[in-house]
Amino acid sequence: MKGVSSAPGDYVYFKSQVPLHKIPIGTKQWRYYDYGPKTVPPLICIPGIAGTADVYYKQIMSLSMKGYRVISVDIPRVWNYHEWIQAFEKFLDTIDVHHVHLYGTSLGGFLAQLFAHHRPRRVKSLVLSNTYLDTRTFSAAMPWAPFVSWTPSFLLKRYVLTGIRDGPHEPFIADSVDFAVSQVETLSKDDLASRLTLTVDTASVGSLLLSNTFITIMDTNDYCAIPQLLKDELTERYPEARRAYLKTGGDFPFLSRPDEVNLHLQLHLRRVGVEPRPEVVKTISKDGADGTDSSSQSKKKTDEEKEDRRNNMPQGPGNSSSDQSPTLPESSGSSNDPPLPTDTVLLQSTSKDNLILVQMINGEVYQSFVLFTLCYCTLVLVHGGFISRQLV
Repeated sequence: MKGVSSAPGDYVYFKSQVPLHKIPIGTKQWRYYDYGPKTVPPLICIPGIAGTADVYYKQIMSLSMKGYRVISVDIPRVWNYHEWIQAFEKFLDTIDVHHVHLYGTSLGGFLAQLFAHHRPRRVKSLVLSNTYLDTRTFSAAMPWAPFVSWTPSFLLKRYVLTGIRDGPHEPFIADSVDFAVSQVETLSKDDLASRLTLTVDTASVGSLLLSNTFITIMDTNDYCAIPQLLKDELTERYPEARRAYLKTGGDFPFLSRPDEVNLHLQLHLRRVGVEPRPEVVKTISKDGADGTDSSSQSKKKTDEEKEDRRNNMPQGPGNSSSDQSPTLPESSGSSNDPPLPTDTVLLQSTSKDNLILVQMINGEVYQSFVLFTLCYCTLVLVHGGFISRQLV
């Protein structure tokens, strides 16, 4: 496995455009991204152990531009599944979201199924990727689970990273692994301990009231940290679910195969009745603040252009206001300020006054010059004795 590399360019752009929200709800701290038209039922992405809200940035950027609302969350510090269900429900209430479509990978897919089982009225559909139905296999593989909260952070990170396959990868899979490793490095000791505790906490998914036709199973066919036996059990549980298999992709297909994953997500949302709203896609300014809808922006721009043309349009004498006078910009104003509108007739009258004033000044200068010339010539002649000789 390679060391942590620099952040990809598209991720840097994403971070500069989409704001990260941090809100405390009770004793839990939630980190999440929420981007897209608020009138569209959201797709909520839940990561696995090695993921954060940032790992779904490619889905946020792509689907939101097509008119879908995407919310990506961090798993908060919860230590059992009942705590998770209550915390997630409070989170949805806080952000005023009542019905959701859940997309979960690995541990996130298991948490999504548990929430759909205990809160069936709130979950309208599921997209499950490389996930499982119960935690028995992981409990048997981690006998030191009771001591996880006392384990040093570097050992927890090493244990999590050992679950990611090491070895030669295709370039796009290697990049996805590097990004996931960089996200693991941002997790605290308590974050890792709580996620590992959830992984080994004894629990299983019961029967769902949600119809299988509203479930999509999206798995990779090359390899992943979830044993194939567990993925087969999931497929048998939902026999009528839609299958979306990726030939390659590794543990993080949403990073390594984003185009295919985004296409399957879009097909799933359309199939379950989610209508996108591309005409009200929000824009984000460079400072990361939410902008207005694109339609509103174009309308505003058109109105501004009309106003500029109206201000610069020549007016007849009858249309000028008697109390209107030309205004000059103050020297303290910014050079970027828009030019102030000026009445053409007033400019013309001002130009005439200036012309008259120049003519008057020129006349006075001319008279003074002639008088000076006459006096100078007279002095020269007298000094030269010309006039004296004439008198003699």
